[in-house]
Amino acid sequence: MFEGIVRSILIGAGATLLVDLWALVQTWAFGAPAANWALVGRWFGGFPQGHFISENTGKSPAVRSELAIGWIAHYFIGIAYAALLLAICGLAWARQPTLLPALIFGVLTVAAPFFLMQPGLGMGVAASKTPNPGAARWRSLMAHTIFGLGLYLSARISAPLIP
Repeated sequence: MFEGIVRSILIGAGATLLVDLWALVQTWAFGAPAANWALVGRWFGGFPQGHFISENTGKSPAVRSELAIGWIAHYFIGIAYAALLLAICGLAWARQPTLLPALIFGVLTVAAPFFLMQPGLGMGVAASKTPNPGAARWRSLMAHTIFGLGLYLSARISAPLIP
């Protein structure tokens, strides 16, 4: 149990960090818009009041510490995904990781922003209400593919650290 928790934290945080580095490169090299974690924090911050779907989160009232909430949620979700991957593949995979399960899992996780987060933020299913849905979908798919690669790399790096 303890091993699974530690591995989930290391693998999930590492994979999420790789996604963040990828986002920085995209912003720097291509001028891609950066993720607005404050809006994600605002969305999560509305949950206790029963607000799960917003027409436009950007126009919703600010929530105290929304930027911190957004960043914490971002990393928590990455860790939760890693825990789910380990629940599916087992600790044996984390001890001797292979690329394909992590990559497939990472790509499949794009369903969450398409069908939960983006509609909840007022962006529509699969970013359908954004100015350029195709570009938004492509960025999401690439980020989740990088996340899958990050799951594998983080598992490889952390595998020898835990006896």
